[in-house]
Amino acid sequence: MTYNVLIVEDQDISRELFEIYLRSSEHFRHLLSISNASAALSVCQNSKVDLILMDVMTELDHSGLDAAEEIKRQFPRIKIIIVTSMPEYSWLARARKIGVDSFWYKDGHKESILDVMERTMAGEHIFPDETPLIRIGHATNREFTERELDVLKELTTGDTNAEIAERLGISVATVKSHLLHLMEKTGFRTRTELVSEARGLGIVIKNKREES
Repeated sequence: MTYNVLIVEDQDISRELFEIYLRSSEHFRHLLSISNASAALSVCQNSKVDLILMDVMTELDHSGLDAAEEIKRQFPRIKIIIVTSMPEYSWLARARKIGVDSFWYKDGHKESILDVMERTMAGEHIFPDETPLIRIGHATNREFTERELDVLKELTTGDTNAEIAERLGISVATVKSHLLHLMEKTGFRTRTELVSEARGLGIVIKNKREES
């Protein structure tokens, strides 16, 4: 049996690699490639899609996770594999919550993604145990607590400690304490350095939906 695959990916190199991999497989057929996740639902409504390779961050900042959630609601039979190179800590949990079938961190190996695709179509749910290990300053992303990561994500908005505290339902003193621990672990001297590096490495990414 051959499965029709929709690729949702705005990076040219990744998109072209996926297309090459599909052409080399007897079990998968490249149906279409699009760069904006917001168009994926329309494709599913008008074409027979069996599997979607869905990037998280797509063109015009449209979230692949948002699109996947809606597609799963309307077309639960369609298998979705979230693909990303970014280690943002919250994406794994959200992907599980919205019911996507598998999650794959891009590693450039054809055998890796094709294996995940085969196993996903066979009914397995393939999820990594944790995010990729990323070094930030003197620490790694796995040394932070989930609450510290929550605060770090909110820091990327540029809001005040009071605004962050209100949004997270904690005290200003607690926000300051988490920030201090983050600074101590990483060795950064300023809040700006910490936030800039964390955002640049993709350790924390706050999307528009979360900001609203």
